[in-house]
Amino acid sequence: MIQHVTREIPRSALDPCIEFYGVLGFVPVPAPPGIAGRAVWLERSRGQEGTQIHLMPRDDASPQTGHVGIVIEHYDATLRRLREQGHQVDLRREHWGSPRAYVRDPAGNLVEVMAWPPTALPE
Repeated sequence: MIQHVTREIPRSALDPCIEFYGVLGFVPVPAPPGIAGRAVWLERSRGQEGTQIHLMPRDDASPQTGHVGIVIEHYDATLRRLREQGHQVDLRREHWGSPRAYVRDPAGNLVEVMAWPPTALPE
């Protein structure tokens, strides 16, 4: 399991990114005291294990290469909400049968959202 991914973002994108990742099911959680004020931690719990995205505001941040892939329980409703908030959703080929799409967070980082991962079958 990958426990967290860190995204460096411009300071001006912090609140919009918190809102964006909130649509994907992530909520703010306390960061350890040693890094408080330097990062915002967001967590999405599934069962006993949580996955986190750490947002690191930096004056010199720019969109990072690559992408983060996130499995979404309510895929269609989530895409609808993203579109309603003005995000461009780019539907992609279903390589393993799962609906999936690309969308950029407000800092310009690419995020892949999918209904289920390659190793899972739909229920």
